[in-house]
Amino acid sequence: MKTTVHKAETRGSSDHGWLKTNFTFSFADYYNPERIHFGKLRVINDDTIAPGMGFGLHPHDNMEIITIPLSGAVKHTDNTDGFGIIKHGEVQVMSAGTGIWHSEFNASETEELKLLQIWIFPDKIGVKPGYKTQSFGFDALQNEWLLVAGPVEMEGSHLKINQQAFVSFGKIEKGKQLTYKNYLPANGVYLFVVEGNLAVEGSLLERRDGIGIEGEPTLQIGSMEDSQFVIFEIPMK
Repeated sequence: MKTTVHKAETRGSSDHGWLKTNFTFSFADYYNPERIHFGKLRVINDDTIAPGMGFGLHPHDNMEIITIPLSGAVKHTDNTDGFGIIKHGEVQVMSAGTGIWHSEFNASETEELKLLQIWIFPDKIGVKPGYKTQSFGFDALQNEWLLVAGPVEMEGSHLKINQQAFVSFGKIEKGKQLTYKNYLPANGVYLFVVEGNLAVEGSLLERRDGIGIEGEPTLQIGSMEDSQFVIFEIPMK
């Protein structure tokens, strides 16, 4: 088993006034040759966007882009007639495929928007672009996780992505234990702590820390306080 811990304070960062971001992996002006990606997981950006502000229309191609709002609401538009306003408990997936232009704005004129932006390399190049959202009701979770995005071929109520990857949002109470078992044994797992303090395979993790684990298809998670987390189960090759 190989583990890699990324402490929150070691992430890259940028401050554009309207946008404050922490980068788990190299992105924009932040470059760390030891943090380019974790398998097919390319980006975990922790964004805070000022009221009424956002990213204007811009292009992407051949990337699976997942947005998880943590507080506030994000307004999405794109050139495929995709439109959505999503808040905490909801998730959006954009498959960029052959190319898509989109914008992402804080839907509120008075409150900050906090979100995670996730990029995953696809296993199919040149697919038809697409956009979908779904409500998952994270508030009802109790000592469990919920699959929010997974492979197109897999049956279930999750959002579909073009990769053999599985993205889950979880909540755990203080003093509880959870066991995560891979959907695909060969995949690696990257766990990102949204809130709280966790013990994961012997490593102590605090708010916004992350840990990558390879070669272990079963993950032991313990909580020192009420916590929230995202699990990325990712092909490593």
